[in-house]
This record gives sequence, structure tokens and C-alpha cells, in this order.
Amino acid sequence: MQRNFIEKAGKSRYGFLAVIFLLLFSCQEEFDNPDFVINVPVSMESFRIHGVEGDINQNTGEVLVTIPYGNSITSVTPAVTLPEGASITPAVGAADFNRVVEYTVMNGNLYKKYRVRAQVLQPILRFAINGVNGSIDNTARTISLVLPADADVTALEPQIELSTGVSINPPSGESVDFSEPVVYTVSSGSTSTQYTVTVSRQSSGLTVAYLSTAANRAAISNPDEKEAADWLFNKFSDVSFISFQDVAGGRSLSEYAVIWWHHDAATDLPAIALDARVVTALKAYRAEGGNLLLTTFATRYVEALGLVPQGKGPNNVFGDFLPNGFVDRDNSWGISFRGNEGHPVFQGLETYDTGKAYLLEKGTFRLNHTAWWFVNEWGGYGDGAGWRQQTGGINLASESWDDHLNGRVGIAEFPGSATDGNAVIIAFGAYDWFNEPDASGNPSQSNGYKHNIERLTENAIRYLGE
Repeated sequence: MQRNFIEKAGKSRYGFLAVIFLLLFSCQEEFDNPDFVINVPVSMESFRIHGVEGDINQNTGEVLVTIPYGNSITSVTPAVTLPEGASITPAVGAADFNRVVEYTVMNGNLYKKYRVRAQVLQPILRFAINGVNGSIDNTARTISLVLPADADVTALEPQIELSTGVSINPPSGESVDFSEPVVYTVSSGSTSTQYTVTVSRQSSGLTVAYLSTAANRAAISNPDEKEAADWLFNKFSDVSFISFQDVAGGRSLSEYAVIWWHHDAATDLPAIALDARVVTALKAYRAEGGNLLLTTFATRYVEALGLVPQGKGPNNVFGDFLPNGFVDRDNSWGISFRGNEGHPVFQGLETYDTGKAYLLEKGTFRLNHTAWWFVNEWGGYGDGAGWRQQTGGINLASESWDDHLNGRVGIAEFPGSATDGNAVIIAFGAYDWFNEPDASGNPSQSNGYKHNIERLTENAIRYLGE
């Protein structure tokens, strides 16, 4: 019986294998389709706008075309070279390259997608005096610089970097009297426009402190906090470093007109910041007329310091930390301060529309560290007026889509009484001082709107220190 069973099992196994063998051959014959074409090239060979060759990344499908100043990209027909036998959709024709335009290249049964981003170079790439870079507003056509209080502004020699094919008058390096605003004319072919350059001097006596959880400036480990500190010490002449341990130990704060805490390392406030000795000292500092600038996650400090009632602090706190993070390739991130264009904190920003400015350029790596208020969804505020009534603050800016400032609070001030100091908060995820490499170690592109972050911060410090 045992042998007979084995024989039957063996015969069944061979029969099963035979069936599989026949099925394999019949399937191969059934799907042998000579019209299924895959051995063909499908990569875009070149893409040009106004004769300028685009940089094609065949791995990602990203195409970047950098156009000289003076050219319009609103309605332009590109020149595209495709491999033999390939086609493209949509068909090549006039397109608006102020936005990302997507194409699909097809050949045989293969296809490949491409995303084209075009950018027109601004005429003036850099305007500097004595090593100080000016803030260039290409919408308002203005350039502003702040020099040390003792600078002689009657004979200054700006160093100017221009786009290819652009000339400027007065030329770079020529001595100019900036006692009053000076008009510079930039030209390229038949295109000409004027920029007004204003040079001011730092007010003397503005003392600023950079507050940190680190023991000293050299010990700052968070790259965003370090970048902010380095900028501050280079920008202002009378800056001091103070640690929270210094404050807890009784260090006098009365000499500082403004104290800035930029906290980027964690969503939660560190224990030392909530130490009763620290909170008491900072409350006393403000009660005696001291002013505070709180940025990114430091915005959460408003409750502990009594700037807002308990339970009325930022209600939307989030952000990535390394190795996470991401790149938004389609959208630059910005702010709307419609209705507050005259406020000192927004003066000299490069704007792209009335009351709107970008802080973080598309294509730049970001961690999106945010600690702001959702107004119309959460917290029972209803709108901007409700938020002001319940917090005692003044909302100054929201996301770029929110022209009425009723949706988010990303920049605000909390004025004190006749004797108390003022406080300003900046809570946008786009307020990003340092752009880390991505998870693969690829370096981020530089943020083309970092000058707006710098100008916004400088304005806030000077406004608070008045």
C-alpha cells in the first residue's frame, strides 16, 4: 500500500508539472505582442525659451530655464527637441511660464513626464556698500541699506552685481552722496527702469541680547539658531549673548533694549525657560520697559510670560525634524500683511504683490517649524477681531492667501502699557534661517528670499528698540 501510494503521488506530481509547462508556453504565445514597443528613446533632448537652454534633470524630470532680465515669459512658445519618433503633450505652443508647466513625452508604448520651471533674472543681483548688502525690493523698485551709526554717507562706493546684458547708472564703484535717496537706472536693450536707493545709519544706543539655551554662543548646536545668531552679531554693533542659565542666576537685563529668543530645536519649550526664576526675571524686564522678540517655537512663550491669557497661546504647533523634511518644488511660501503695509516691521521687504512677500523660495529644503494660531477653525476666535479681543494682541500678518487676516496669525505684536515694553512674535514655518540637506545628504539650494527674513527681523528689532 505504501509503494502504491507513492507511485500514484509521483504520477500526480508529474502530471501537475506537465500542466504548468503547457500553461507557461501557451501564456507566452498568447502575450507575444509584436506591437508592444518599448525599445525606443523617450527622454527630452533639449528645451529652450527665448533661445536659452534649459537644465534638464533626466532622473527627476525637472527642467529649469533661467531667462535674462528684460524677457517676458507670460506667453512664449518654447523650442523642444525630441528623439526620433517621439511626440509631446500638450503640443508645443504659447504657454505661461510664470507657473510650472508639465509635459509628457511619448514614444512607442513608453512615456516620461517633465516639469518646466522658468525664472527671469532680476536686473540687480547684489547692491552692497562697505560689505553691507542692501535689501532689494524688485516690486517697489527700491534698495535700502543700514550702515553703522558713524558711517560717512556723503561719499560711498557701492559694489553692484548685475544680470548678464544689464547696465546701470551711476555705475558700480562710483562715489555717490547718499545724504538723500539716489535714483539708479538699469537698462537692458530697449528695457529701462529705475531703482531708488536709500541709505540710513544705525541709531546709537540700541543694545540687543540674543537669548539661548546654550551656555555660550559657540555652544549653539541647532543650525537654524546658530545662523540667526551669526547674522545678528554681524548686523548690529552692540549685541550680547545671554543664556537662560545666566538669567536664572540673576544676570541683570536692564541694559538691553531688545531681547531676542529664536527657538528652533524642539516644539516644546525647554524646562529652563519655564524655571520660575527665569519667568520672573523676564516679566520684570518687560514691566520695566524691556522689549521681546520671540520667533518660531519661542512663540509658545507668550503664555508663560503673561503676554496672553492662559489657554490663548498658539493652537497649531508642528514641524519636521531631521532626517525628515521636504522640498516644495511648485510654491514659494510667503505672507500677507494687507492693510498693514505701513507698519515698520514690513518696510523694505521685497514684495510680489501689494502687502505680500515671500520668505522661502520653492525648491528649498524646509522643516516647516510653525507655532501660530488657527483663528477661524479652532479656539473660538471666529476671526481676526475675535483673536485680538481675546488675546490682547495685534495680528499683523497671515498666510499669503489670507488678505483679510482672519485665518491665521503668523506675525503679531503685544503692546504693553504706558510703562511696559512691547513684544513681537514671528511664527511662520517659512521663517527658516538655515536650509539643511535632505535625507540623502544632498545640499539644499540657497533660499532666494532669505533677505526678506533678515529684513523682517531687523525691522522688528529696530521697531522694538525705538
